[in-house]
Amino acid sequence: MTVKEPSFTIGIEEEYLLVDPETRDLAIDPPSEILTECQKRLPNHQVTPEFLRSQLEIGTCVCANITEGREALSELRSTVSEVVESYDLKLMAASTHPFADWHLLKHTAKERYDVIAEDLQAVVRRLMICGMHVHCGIEDPEMRIDLMNQISYFLPHLLALSTSSPFWRGEVSGLKSYRLSVFDSLPRTGIPDRFDSYGEFERLVNVMVEAGSIEDGSKIWWDLRPSSKFPTLEMRMTDVCSLMEDTLCIAAIYACLLRMLFRLRRKNQRWRIYPATLVAENRWLAQRFGVEGQLIDLGIPGQVPAADLVEEIIGLVKEDADALGCTREVLHARTILKRGTSAERQLAVYRKAQEEGAKNRDALNRVVDQVLQETVTGLN
Repeated sequence: MTVKEPSFTIGIEEEYLLVDPETRDLAIDPPSEILTECQKRLPNHQVTPEFLRSQLEIGTCVCANITEGREALSELRSTVSEVVESYDLKLMAASTHPFADWHLLKHTAKERYDVIAEDLQAVVRRLMICGMHVHCGIEDPEMRIDLMNQISYFLPHLLALSTSSPFWRGEVSGLKSYRLSVFDSLPRTGIPDRFDSYGEFERLVNVMVEAGSIEDGSKIWWDLRPSSKFPTLEMRMTDVCSLMEDTLCIAAIYACLLRMLFRLRRKNQRWRIYPATLVAENRWLAQRFGVEGQLIDLGIPGQVPAADLVEEIIGLVKEDADALGCTREVLHARTILKRGTSAERQLAVYRKAQEEGAKNRDALNRVVDQVLQETVTGLN
């Protein structure tokens, strides 16, 4: 029997921070009209509140390919930025703010967030972080689970390419993705379990629902999960990228990796499934050092430069990038390797400011200014 190829449609979700351009701090209580205006101007996409009032989340429509994804994401970033600026604020695409204090922030007045605030207490009150999620269309549930088991291996590589959260509350955290350290304090996070079937996954969700732990599968916040709303496999490990081109690169590589794994499946082959502990170790290395560090090549096993493993992925998915029409976006990974991720650029700005004699807050202000500029770079 011929195995039907998935659609590999793309959907991209990004979370943004709302910043006061004068103080460079987060807007504690931005006008509710911002959300209303964004939703009015973008009826074909999603613009929704996030847990904190200082945040917004956007989601593209279902995109047939990365070209459509580029158009959708550009429209979202540019339009939301225009609306935010009309209220004398700025849009910031970074997974943490360099110096904001979560103690001063307020959560959005919405039933879902009220329940989460009551349930998770201080753990969620400090959730001053933003992420990027990529949905890829895998219509068959069993294939969705099979590919989820295999692609987990590659997620730390994508994290390394995305890092944008080196600061936390005014200090250099020492990590390229401090966001994950905050997010991991929530329950039901991290590398997903391995499942033998979609039915096994459904049974796990049902047990948790029946036990009263969660209302539905959307409260499972793994780095990778079958979406509870769409026939997609949702990748959730990565930081939000300051530059739109980096977002598109990561989305393209993710879709290409899934197609590559599908090709193996069609040949009755598969990528080796490694223990979650080993994948989590690579996750930590990516979180700590980004693309400038090393990751474990589990096939050796031994640590090699993360850049070398990214190059291997580029070669691995060449056929798939051609088929999905996203070779340009996949090859952009080499640009990221050359000029660094947002985290590395933020740290470079901060260090240069310090060398020039700037005080800590002034140096952090320069970081904010750079990220604000990058957020709208390359938009139509």
